[in-house]
Amino acid sequence: MEFIDIVILVEGRSDKLRLLTVLAEAPEIICTNGTISNVKLEELLSPFEDVPIYAFLDADKSGEQIRSVVRKEFPEAIHLYINPMYGEVEKTPLKVLASILQRVNIKVKKEFLI
Repeated sequence: MEFIDIVILVEGRSDKLRLLTVLAEAPEIICTNGTISNVKLEELLSPFEDVPIYAFLDADKSGEQIRSVVRKEFPEAIHLYINPMYGEVEKTPLKVLASILQRVNIKVKKEFLI
């Protein structure tokens, strides 16, 4: 099994693809595919128990619902936030996403640095 040093939790495949565009490293990116139960979240993330988890969710009702489940089940998770004016990770400008990721020391491609 390959070594995973971080996990990023996103809502959907388009969010994942958007992040892959700016990332200079290959973290595990897990999609919740919408709102999620405590049990399902546990199933998705339990293989990564000893790995830092970053919750990078939309600035909307469903994103907040998932975030509250993450806070409860994985209190050590690091929460990344987009500006509510963008609404969704997939609609956030690439340079903005890169800047958010870089602030928590996740490597991004140089061309997306502001």
